[in-house]
Amino acid sequence: MPDGRVDRPREAARDVAGGSDELLRMTGIVKHFPGAKALDGVDLVVRAGEVHCVLGQNGAGKSTLIKVLAGAHAPTAGQIVWQGEPLTLADPVAAIRAGIATMYQELDVVDGLTVAENVYLGHEMSTLGVTRRRDVERRTKELLARLGHSEIEPGTEVGSLSAAGKQIVSMARALSHDARLIVMDEPSAVLDSEEVDNLFGTVRDLTAAGVGIVYISHRLEEIRAIGDRITVIKDGRSVATDLAVADVPTPELIRLMTGRTVEGFPQRRALPADAEELLVVEGLAADGVFEDVSFTVRAGEVVGLAGLVGAGRSEILETVYGARRATAGSVRVGGRRLRAGSVAAAVRAGVGLAPEERKSQGLLLGEPVYRNITLTSFGRFAKGGLLDEKAERAAATEQIRAMELRPADPDRVVGTLSGGNQQKAMLARWLVHGCRVLLLDEPTRGVDVGARAEIYALVDQLAASGAAVVVVSSEIPEVLGLADRVLVVSDGRVVHTGPADQIDEHGVLDLVMEGRAA
Repeated sequence: MPDGRVDRPREAARDVAGGSDELLRMTGIVKHFPGAKALDGVDLVVRAGEVHCVLGQNGAGKSTLIKVLAGAHAPTAGQIVWQGEPLTLADPVAAIRAGIATMYQELDVVDGLTVAENVYLGHEMSTLGVTRRRDVERRTKELLARLGHSEIEPGTEVGSLSAAGKQIVSMARALSHDARLIVMDEPSAVLDSEEVDNLFGTVRDLTAAGVGIVYISHRLEEIRAIGDRITVIKDGRSVATDLAVADVPTPELIRLMTGRTVEGFPQRRALPADAEELLVVEGLAADGVFEDVSFTVRAGEVVGLAGLVGAGRSEILETVYGARRATAGSVRVGGRRLRAGSVAAAVRAGVGLAPEERKSQGLLLGEPVYRNITLTSFGRFAKGGLLDEKAERAAATEQIRAMELRPADPDRVVGTLSGGNQQKAMLARWLVHGCRVLLLDEPTRGVDVGARAEIYALVDQLAASGAAVVVVSSEIPEVLGLADRVLVVSDGRVVHTGPADQIDEHGVLDLVMEGRAA
């Protein structure tokens, strides 16, 4: 993360301060929900041809603001002016018709439909009620090429795509509306570095054509690379508006978002020479996904898997955990071999997984926080075949306080929490369970800079307590900053193993490219 002012690798910053090219002005936006005030006075001004970045911690109100702008929520108070005229958005269709398109952080594609059907869902190209399939597929192919992904076929069923592929489809859908303003919520969360470059190229093409972009990201280096101006939201209010990106040092942005100075990666400690090998993976393979993966993790050690999206890193973790059946190799925990393809056996042995897609794979979104935390430890709380909810709440509350999960309410429905606090609930689950081996897949995806530092500290505390930790992250600096040792994975093969402090991001990328060419 940059320490101060950074020159952006783009054209000279445009002077867009004048009002003549103003597309959107939101003034004093307030939004109340029963028992909660999500927004309490937010101002936002976006101009044509501008990338306006909206920053804030998880729970600050960014998602609610987006939904107001997208017509999904009606504001309790405040005014929206669009291209000089007051605008009331009755629903999302009204926003799209006005020229406002939104790409949400959570994937909003329909798995059972094709790519082309998803891109034009809700505004199908048709004549007399009959879809012009060839035209739809041709236009979809053009949009995918514009995004740098000609390899995705319009007729492919979306359910067969990776998370990154689905994000590309969501982007193509936003572009298909020919909008004047596009809202992008964490658009790079599941993209690798090359795909992020393609995304930035598309954003620059759009702004050159006069389209305004509202860009939301927790990756401050992206803000430096692509943004023009910044609005910061904290606790439902805009605490800074219309800041020029080039004029605001990164520490000041963090202070505006969090109200405090945030530490970076914890200082790693030396491992005892006699530290136990808790996790031993030998010759692990899954046909067509990865092959011949071997590594060990000692008590108190953090091992990182680095590489690009689609390299097989997540699948390796899932196979170690038993969520995928290995076709070769073995996994041992504490010297005992685990039964292949058995999650129950892995959990009994003390292995925990915080998956990449926490909402669809890890959490029961409609259940309270305490039940999500105790989910893998029901045996501990069962009496006479019934769960002792009082004991469940007490154990969960202890972790909620220790991890500073907000709000500190064990009965709060977990689906209403911010991304960072949902991730804390996932980690709390394994702390209550008492896992010896913790597998973390994209632990800070969609997490703000403050919560990110807290999660880094939690990983360090787990390792310090004697757990063996394996981390997968698409952010290579994160892997290198957290890990003692790093494995570089390329196209399903481990192409490098070594100390994390003896390789940098460029070295990892070079190894990945060499592995692809081999």
